[in-house]
Amino acid sequence: MEFLSLKQTEDIAYVTLENPMEFNTLSMQLLEELNSVLKEIAEKREVKVVVIEGSDKVFCAGHSLREIESKTENEVLALFQTCQVLMRTMRDIPQLVISKVRKAAVAAGCQLVAASDLAVASDEAKFATPGINSGLFCSTPAVFLSRNIGRKKAAELLFTGNFMSAEEALQYGLVNKVVSADSLDEETEKLAKDVTKQSLNIIELGKRQFYQQINMEDFQALNYSTEVIALNSKHPDAQEGIRSFFEKRPPVWNDTKKPV
Repeated sequence: MEFLSLKQTEDIAYVTLENPMEFNTLSMQLLEELNSVLKEIAEKREVKVVVIEGSDKVFCAGHSLREIESKTENEVLALFQTCQVLMRTMRDIPQLVISKVRKAAVAAGCQLVAASDLAVASDEAKFATPGINSGLFCSTPAVFLSRNIGRKKAAELLFTGNFMSAEEALQYGLVNKVVSADSLDEETEKLAKDVTKQSLNIIELGKRQFYQQINMEDFQALNYSTEVIALNSKHPDAQEGIRSFFEKRPPVWNDTKKPV
């Protein structure tokens, strides 16, 4: 991997964007590398959380305008389609994905945060979708951004290109928590470990259920979720979890088996 590094600590995988000379822009190569790494993590099932992080100077500056300018329309389409595949992979892998944002997350970098399941930001982080300033409206970042923070604030960011502070990102729901820069590593790991104590099988099942139901009509969602929870109740990890509750002991998960 040229533009990524991977570190695994117990049940957590840390994927670091490693292209600081280009502000961690989502080039075609970086997108392909990140997608490949996430698929490999999903296949191995050795971890329960993936943390995506940038450098001390920038989380991710989005797509490279230089790369976009130099490509044909079909090549640009392929670039954005590759990014779309990455977003789908983030959604489909069994692990929860946490974005750890120390500094700026811009355009598709902001999209990366919005597409993650959870996000932790330092108080020095900031977020923007400034493509409109260059005549390139942030159409693809708008999808996940508008599903995180609501129409009015999303429209403000998309049509002004202005930055949003970490505290605003917390207020509007783009991130889960804002912490000091010095405690970002510790607080992100703490959140990750709150997830890793759970069964990977049930994390996978719950992640799929959560995103399937979220855009359904209320009772369509309830009908779907009723079927899911009935199946879930007979999963070996659910049966183990219920037994451990009554026996007043920690559960022992069988994370090698895929969910029902």
